[in-house]
Amino acid sequence: MSSENIATVIKMVESLPEKEQKQLIQHLQEYITDLENEIKWDSLVQKTEKNLVQAARKARQEIAEGKAKPMDYEKL
Repeated sequence: MSSENIATVIKMVESLPEKEQKQLIQHLQEYITDLENEIKWDSLVQKTEKNLVQAARKARQEIAEGKAKPMDYEKL
């Protein structure tokens, strides 16, 4: 984001009453945290995608061969 855009946003925030500024800042903090979490998640999935695909193929193969058993949720 350019300095000009940042300055515009700051002016817009400063034009709000104090209470609304605080609400906006809290909302932005939550939004940015969510974005950061999404970026981390996407990165993690991207790093492990090959392994996940291989595991899924193996599971399908075992199911097709009759080697798979239904999951016993009581043993988890």
